[in-house]
Amino acid sequence: MATYTPSPARYSTMTYNRVGKSGLKLPAVSLGLWHNFGSIDNYDNMVAMCRTAFDLGITHFDLANNYGPVPGSAETNFGKILRDTFGGLRDELIISTKAGYDMWPGPYGDLGSRKYLIASLDQSLKRLGLEYVDIFYHHRMDPETPLEETMLALDQIVRSGKALYVGISNYDGATLARATAILQELHTPFIINQNRYSIFDRTIEKNGLKATARTLGKGIIAFSPLAQGLLTDRYLNGLPSDSRAVKSGKFLKPNDITDSVLQKVKALNQIAKEHGCSLSQLALKWVLKDSDLTSVLIGASRPSQIIDNAGIVGIAPLTEEELAEIERVVGA
Repeated sequence: MATYTPSPARYSTMTYNRVGKSGLKLPAVSLGLWHNFGSIDNYDNMVAMCRTAFDLGITHFDLANNYGPVPGSAETNFGKILRDTFGGLRDELIISTKAGYDMWPGPYGDLGSRKYLIASLDQSLKRLGLEYVDIFYHHRMDPETPLEETMLALDQIVRSGKALYVGISNYDGATLARATAILQELHTPFIINQNRYSIFDRTIEKNGLKATARTLGKGIIAFSPLAQGLLTDRYLNGLPSDSRAVKSGKFLKPNDITDSVLQKVKALNQIAKEHGCSLSQLALKWVLKDSDLTSVLIGASRPSQIIDNAGIVGIAPLTEEELAEIERVVGA
């Protein structure tokens, strides 16, 4: 691809929100590399998506050790993009990665032990070609490992210079509170939670995570804000043959897309039309409706989706009447 010169207007439209009570700010829209950045995907398209994102002021790129397929390949590909496209721009980027899910064979490649987390980050840094990441997350709660061990590992990772900040992902409110107490005593820069959150998935409201994060001054970044594509125009006319639900069925399954769900999607789409935006923009705007949420993580398969999603920064906030109508539709 041609040599890349970033848009000089890249910071003129994006909104940047402070992460909890920390000094760090994230763009309202961040790009997640969970899908479409693996070994089976087109590299030129990955580059085009990352360039498009950065030109729109999306400075945050989110990965995990096991993103692919194959596990690790998203980090390898993004490391190449850093060298090919973003050389000299490292200090304008926020790069995050995680460890916590199954990554390599044997008893040391999963969950939350000190052994796994430190070894995994060392591998991630090699794949990315970096000396440090901006945020390193423990990817999920581990009932088998003492929470103190996991949090002490995160503390050492920061003290070693391999991460600037740490976060936790897929935790509940009670465990967040315990983790915060440990890390606060250690003076570790723990600033953010990454959790699934969308109009259709209110888990963080039910398990105390959202309220606890607010009380403790921690940020939240939401993944799957579009419910794996369900809150887009992809399913307005039924189940497309090339949809993620049909092709993989791993997270969004065909039997999840019932007539009742499709009726809700169509009703939400009507609210979006009346607000002057797309359904996906409505869904993202809903996630960011209050200051508890710092950013939304979008996934994309092509640059046009990033352009559409980043457009939420120019859309008026949802009114109280619209928010009430969304609750009525979802509860119907």
